[in-house]
Amino acid sequence: MTDVRIRKLAIFGVGLIGGSFALALRRADAVAQVVGVGRSQANLARAVELGVIDSIAADAAEALAGADLVLVAVPVQQTERVLNQIADHIEPGAAVTDGGSTKRDVIAAARNALGARLAQFVPAHPIAGAELSGVEAATAELYRGRTVVITPIAESLNEARTRVAQAWLACGARLVEMTAERHDAVLAAVSHLPHALAFALVDMIADRADGAELFSFAGAGFRDFTRIASSSPEMWRDICLANRDLVLAEVSAYRERLAILEQYLERADGPALERMFEAARTARNAWLRTVKS
Repeated sequence: MTDVRIRKLAIFGVGLIGGSFALALRRADAVAQVVGVGRSQANLARAVELGVIDSIAADAAEALAGADLVLVAVPVQQTERVLNQIADHIEPGAAVTDGGSTKRDVIAAARNALGARLAQFVPAHPIAGAELSGVEAATAELYRGRTVVITPIAESLNEARTRVAQAWLACGARLVEMTAERHDAVLAAVSHLPHALAFALVDMIADRADGAELFSFAGAGFRDFTRIASSSPEMWRDICLANRDLVLAEVSAYRERLAILEQYLERADGPALERMFEAARTARNAWLRTVKS
């Protein structure tokens, strides 16, 4: 059991993030009713079959009637459209949050759309994605032990912040609070850039005349490096565009490091290559120890 008491949860976008949120809260016995809204009726019907949601709402008014927590879990470029749809239907005591991987644009969208309900909005980002998408990929374990970043705005009501925080804690997550600006800078380096690189590498191989042959020889290293290129192209298109300035800065920094690697290779400088690789291995192993702790 948990101290969280959600009478009705309305989820806009019942995929991996939204579906896992519902399942985790159900496991914690923290929610009485879950209603879903989305573009795909087939996906929503499957969510009902799987017990992720209790019912499908025809529109925002039906979904938000009696809802005390609202999760917007759509690709980030769709966030403002959804917020516009729900603005006039948010109950006075409800809290609204999101699961977007970028936060500056989401907050700007909320300021444009929510009007008098802005203070009920508490932006959040669960750092717990996977390369799979859709409600079939949802799991109650997705957030257990994972970090959820909350980036409240100055207007966010304490009651809304508490409800959102308690819901994520009930999912088993660890909470971290930071500004939207810092969030977007951090995620550009350690999430958005790696996804873009994985997509670009696979696209490069696939575009070669001998691509099929190259793929046939690809082993575990290629599979591990490119796993995230199986992620939703729509979602990652939106993320890269929403955080374009900071992703571009990270691409530039990575290009500079590749130029150094290129110089080492051109000079056949084995010691320099080994120093670079050893420094990277040491840093990665130190990070892994913190992840496992």
